[in-house]
Parts: sequence; C-alpha cells; structure tokens
Amino acid sequence: MSAKITMPLDKARVIVKRIQALYPDAHCELIHDNVFQLLIAVMLSAQATDVSVNKVTPALFERFPTPEAFLQASPKEIEPYIQTIGLYRNKAKFIYQCCEQLMQRYGGEVPRTRKELMDLAGVGRKTANVVLAVGFGIPALAVDTHVDRVAKRLGFVPANATPLEVEEALMEIIPKEDWAQAHHAILFFGRYYSTAKNPKPIDFLFEGLE
Repeated sequence: MSAKITMPLDKARVIVKRIQALYPDAHCELIHDNVFQLLIAVMLSAQATDVSVNKVTPALFERFPTPEAFLQASPKEIEPYIQTIGLYRNKAKFIYQCCEQLMQRYGGEVPRTRKELMDLAGVGRKTANVVLAVGFGIPALAVDTHVDRVAKRLGFVPANATPLEVEEALMEIIPKEDWAQAHHAILFFGRYYSTAKNPKPIDFLFEGLE
C-alpha cells in the first residue's frame, strides 16, 4: 500500500463505489462546445465557481470562438468579458499567451498530453487533467478543492497531503477506467453534500466496513 493512503485499499474502494452510486450521472458542469472552449473555461474556473464561469463564457466564446480570434484582440480587450471572475486581469493575459502558444506550436489545436498542456501559459496539472479526461477521454484524475477536501475528510490521505499526493492516492484506489467518472462523483459529493461549510454527516459511507 502507498504510504500516502491512510486506510485499507479495499475499504477505500468500497467508499468510492458508494459515492459513485450516489452520483452516477456526475459530469463536468463547465459549458463548452469543444476542447478549446473547455480549456479556456477550466483556466477561468481557478479560484472561481463553475456557475460564475458559465455566466461569462457564452459572450466570451461568441466574441472569441478560436485562438486566432483571441489573438486579433489584446488582453485588455478580453478583460471586460471576464471581469466578474476572480483574478480576471491575470487570466486575460494567460488566455492570450496560451492562444499564442497554441497557434505557434500546434496550429491552433489543443495538445493531447499532460506535459504539452502544462507547458501552456496558465495551465496547471488540474486543468491539464480535466482537459485530458473530459476533452479527450484520456484517463486522468483532477484534484480540485472539492476532491482534495473529500479525500481528506474520508480519511483516504493525511490532512497535510498535497494535491499531487491526493491524486496519486486516488489513482491507486480507483481503477483507471473509472478515474474520470469517479472524479466527478467525488467532486459532486464535495460540491453538493460534504461541503466546506456545514458539511452533512458521512457516517453512512462507512456502514459495515469496520
């Protein structure tokens, strides 16, 4: 067993299965029509809610449907479309730089490897993993604040585990073919049930597992 996992694997796997059963239709709630839009939406979602991102992306993508369209503008011209999102000035710069790199390196296409994605401006491991799993159907497991909080609250990992350690632990607990669905189920569980403030009881997930 990995030292990062703080409960027996078989027990952790049962708990994840129970969460998956609670949210069988869990999915990415960021509205997008293609992988490029998904990439931009996930970049915008850092330290922001999906709801707030979904409010700005229809007008943003109507005005800037492609990397080329963003490059015909400037970061300052992007800002008004996303100014209700946290850190919008930095995000406008990152989006512009990311589109430059997409055009220069990949002919405007979004790359399909984690390394290439993480080499893009404003793209971290979580964003890259969402694009891989949701955009391309490539097994990956993104750890956002909800997944991180739930993994620690359930006792899968120590309270001081890093997001990468949480990801590695979940990759060991969850079969690879289930990474994407289980990630969204855990995320939904954290977003709608085991919330950051006033979380509901989670004892029922442990019934019969002592």
